[in-house]
Amino acid sequence: MQTRSGAEIVVDGDVVYKLHRPGTNPRVLTIRLGIAASSDCLLSPLSTVPEPVATRWCTRWPRVETVAPQPESVPWSEAGQLLARLHREPRPPRLPAHGWPQRLRRAVDVLRCDGDPRVRRAAADLPDAVWRPGSPDRPHALVHGDWHLGQLGRSHAASPWVLLDVDDLGIGDPAWDLARPAGFWAAGLIPDADWRSFVDAYRDAGGPALPDGDPWPVLDPFARAAVVQAAAHNPDDELLVAACARMG
Repeated sequence: MQTRSGAEIVVDGDVVYKLHRPGTNPRVLTIRLGIAASSDCLLSPLSTVPEPVATRWCTRWPRVETVAPQPESVPWSEAGQLLARLHREPRPPRLPAHGWPQRLRRAVDVLRCDGDPRVRRAAADLPDAVWRPGSPDRPHALVHGDWHLGQLGRSHAASPWVLLDVDDLGIGDPAWDLARPAGFWAAGLIPDADWRSFVDAYRDAGGPALPDGDPWPVLDPFARAAVVQAAAHNPDDELLVAACARMG
């Protein structure tokens, strides 16, 4: 199976092989694998040494179950708590910035070639904050860098949820990890009760991304970026495109 990032996934029994996207830096990938192996927030790899396969790098992971697609099965509270724990972990040395801004740039490059004009306008109006991983006046933390519900996994039903995929793990503003649920809630794709459950759990667990009071002034630019990126990858999703049109 090929992902949008250019990575490829192969499942063989209880082992998942991931062939990382072309251009992946093996030194940085090794650092990220080491962090995953030592963190109880992240799925531990079966090896912390990436293996060369032709011109790319391969890693091995245990097979886990992911979130069921039914709305009543989505663990919003657990997700908020888990992200708060990740953001409170010590910042490891030598780890680069997280990958959200780079992924956003790749999505905007796609829009320039063949994109809905409403989405292109929304991308052009994005604030400066979304083109960098963090700002001096904001908290800096360990950030997943590509968090969405598909990045939750567990070994069995009684196990705690952990975060999958370390490709964009890095240092930066932890608000980026809240960007996609914030944007999808603003677009009407996540019910109010689920959004409140997620935010309340994150705050109750001591997550550093959100100040007291209204979280939206902090989340708004990142939420806009997340909707633009999603619309770029899903051009037939009228709800996402309409949300981009409303940004103007």
